[in-house]
Amino acid sequence: MSQSFALHDLWWILALLLIGAELLLPGYFLLWIGIAAAATGVLLLVVPGLSLLAQAVAFAVLAVLACLVWWHGVRPRLRLRAAHEAHLNRRGEQLIGQRYVLVEAIVNGRGKARVGDGQWLVSGPDLPRGAMVEVYGVDGTTLKVRPAA
Repeated sequence: MSQSFALHDLWWILALLLIGAELLLPGYFLLWIGIAAAATGVLLLVVPGLSLLAQAVAFAVLAVLACLVWWHGVRPRLRLRAAHEAHLNRRGEQLIGQRYVLVEAIVNGRGKARVGDGQWLVSGPDLPRGAMVEVYGVDGTTLKVRPAA
């Protein structure tokens, strides 16, 4: 019984070393291997008589599963969040694809559209006041628009 506790302690130590190494060499990979080591330690608490070979196989399977969770679950969400934050201070780019009503007709390529509770300068083909436009680009603080379909 004391041997299983010693092995349990080794899995926890390995988990702490891997997660600590992640702090020194960030990249998220060692974190997930460390989580697999911690899960193996928990597994050894639940099944204390597990052989060393079974523990190694369980660790390998849990490490692969943890990395798959990272690769297919967490990583895409972080990339999406980073892409969203890249436009955080560029409000105009966040408006691309949105539709708005002209509050001032576009004459000679210039007009204004209501965006939220404010108005933005727009450029595009001449259109009457009240026309629905779609933003397809941004030039500084001017939205590039076209008639909405």
